[in-house]
Amino acid sequence: MRISRSNAVSLGLVIVSFALAAVFYERLPDSIPTHWNAKGVADGYTAKPWGPFMQPLVMAGVYLVMLVLPRISPRGFRMERFQSVYEFLMAMLLAFLFLVNGLVLLAGLGVDVPMARALHAGTGLFFMTLGNFMGKVTKNFFFGIRTPWTLANDEVWLRTHRLGGKLFVLAGLALVVTGLMGYGPDFVMVLVGVVVVIPVIYSYVISRRLEGGSTNGEGSRRSL
Repeated sequence: MRISRSNAVSLGLVIVSFALAAVFYERLPDSIPTHWNAKGVADGYTAKPWGPFMQPLVMAGVYLVMLVLPRISPRGFRMERFQSVYEFLMAMLLAFLFLVNGLVLLAGLGVDVPMARALHAGTGLFFMTLGNFMGKVTKNFFFGIRTPWTLANDEVWLRTHRLGGKLFVLAGLALVVTGLMGYGPDFVMVLVGVVVVIPVIYSYVISRRLEGGSTNGEGSRRSL
């Protein structure tokens, strides 16, 4: 079976993450930081042997789950139509997790890592990437803005994802800038909440408009 370039990159990132953990294993302390609070201060530690391999295991799990999803997607909601986009975004998500893995290892080695800023800005970059490709995602059960109204109507799905894509790009840009400037997590939570809620409301509104237009059209034909 031929593996795509994006899929190969994803697999390579998973393998390299395990390799890095193995290479630095002996230099890492008995417990390494694996959780940070909202201010970027480590407040959770995991002991060896799991600590160094925690993030690589998460990456491997994400990779396997995302490989399976297209294969179990029900008929009528198949993901093959945007398979290349899906695999590219999978690679970008694993690249973000690979960044986290690198930061965790550096922190374990005693490097003063600006975890809050790095994750803040990294999330922004991922949002911008996701937003640029969101308009190419076709209707499915597992990926995208899945509401009762987008899943029920192809036009609602398309319009909602076009709007969502623009919002994600703008939100991602704002996250990168504010992350580098050192803004706190409250801004992130508010911004993500807005980006999530607006497309949901929009999908309902545009669905009602399309239904109203369809009803008015049927009424006009009947009157004729």
